[in-house]
Amino acid sequence: MKSFLLIGMGKFGRLLGEKMLAMGDEVAVVDKNEDVVNSLTSRYSNALIANCMNIDNLRKMDIPSFDACIVAIGDEFQSSLEITSNLKDLGAQRVISRATTEIQRKFLLRVGADEVIYPDNDIAEKLAVRLNSSNVINYIDLDTQYSIFEIACPAKWVKKKLIDVNPRKRLGMNILTVKKSSEVINSLDGDYVFEAGDQLVVFGNTEKILAFTNKQK
Repeated sequence: MKSFLLIGMGKFGRLLGEKMLAMGDEVAVVDKNEDVVNSLTSRYSNALIANCMNIDNLRKMDIPSFDACIVAIGDEFQSSLEITSNLKDLGAQRVISRATTEIQRKFLLRVGADEVIYPDNDIAEKLAVRLNSSNVINYIDLDTQYSIFEIACPAKWVKKKLIDVNPRKRLGMNILTVKKSSEVINSLDGDYVFEAGDQLVVFGNTEKILAFTNKQK
């Protein structure tokens, strides 16, 4: 079980907190709004009312004891910036901060954030990709050039063997696994025969995979 400190319980913070609780994590939540914290006490055993811009308030929370501290504040960038800096000064193992613009990301990294997330941008980008290719179910960017995609099996691959399709050689696309309605095929060999309804988890160049999926019907 991992332990996290979650600062800022707006909509994003609440959703993140619920997901972490569901995964069995130990989550301490903090917000400066008393009404917000009072509404969360039934869900969290450790819910605190505190202004985390005050480093003395953070110091009482034993910051180094958490596996990660998440600054989920989205509408008060100065607060996010100062809290991120204070967490690092107090020895936080890992700080993940929320940003809404590229310039915010740069400043957060400069004051010590280990990772900066863009929830709104990520959602918009993934939606744009899915809208432009009905065959893309989901994807994860690994860097500026490569991604992992979950795509629908192309119709022209159905009833063909993996070795005959040979997507690695022809498309530079590595098939990591195949998801079916009731199972996941963890170990593929060249004799695997694609079926209608297969969902393929593939790795490769982002632009090439998108270009390929956009051609599929």
